[in-house]
Amino acid sequence: MADTDGELVLVDFPADGVRRLTLNRPEKRNALSNPLRARLFELLEQGDGDDAVRVTILRGAGPCFSAGYDLSGGTAAPYPFHTAPGAGHWARHVVEGAFRIWDLAKPVIAQVHGWCLAGGSELATACDLVYVAEDARIGYPPVRNMSPPDNQFHAWMCGLRGAMEMTLTGNAIDGHEAVRLGFANRAYPADQLDAAVVAMAQQVAQVPSDVQAINKRSVHRAMEIMGLRAAIRAGTEMQALALTTQTSQQAFADVREGLTRALSARDAAFGDYREGEAKE
Repeated sequence: MADTDGELVLVDFPADGVRRLTLNRPEKRNALSNPLRARLFELLEQGDGDDAVRVTILRGAGPCFSAGYDLSGGTAAPYPFHTAPGAGHWARHVVEGAFRIWDLAKPVIAQVHGWCLAGGSELATACDLVYVAEDARIGYPPVRNMSPPDNQFHAWMCGLRGAMEMTLTGNAIDGHEAVRLGFANRAYPADQLDAAVVAMAQQVAQVPSDVQAINKRSVHRAMEIMGLRAAIRAGTEMQALALTTQTSQQAFADVREGLTRALSARDAAFGDYREGEAKE
């Protein structure tokens, strides 16, 4: 599914040394198509080599950060970068993309408002800092009938109990709960989020990039020694195994028959996400 209508990612500089990237598919709730992902990776990597950039903010246009991957056809080939083919390709591709952001020299800040679901939550957790609106809604609903996450960050970011509850229910959490569990750094009223994130980015930008790269890497190395990178990579095999289940295969068949109807059927018993919006 090609994206042809306008810039997929908007770029501006809200402060000295601060580059801001805005996912720009608001009519699709910033669904992560492969063309959008390719452009995002391109811009992030450009910023890593630009002396004028010390920190990048990543946010979404319109009503939300991102409702997840584009299940209406936007995740088909061509892909933004090569990942070895075979079973589990998509989950491994997603994880490699997350680590491409993780391994950038310069910090990336996720600014989350509205829905931050499935692949959108994976994208946010790949960033170094996460600031959320108090009324944001963060969750991974595909655990209800498809599979665990492609990028299994929950245990690392939210701890055992929080990760287990989110994974066993697929329920969404708000900004305050995201901070309590460790998914996010801080939560702000939605109308204050832009200014608060830019102010934090300005603080980050005060540190020279050569020093900041080592600061960032030191935290990552500690997490890697504890097994984060290996565990998340191993999680892609669990995700691939889940796709062989009868329930998962039926769920994807339902999506091919009609995405809106399939998502409504998934969430009807819970009364949330699309079904919750319909009731409201």
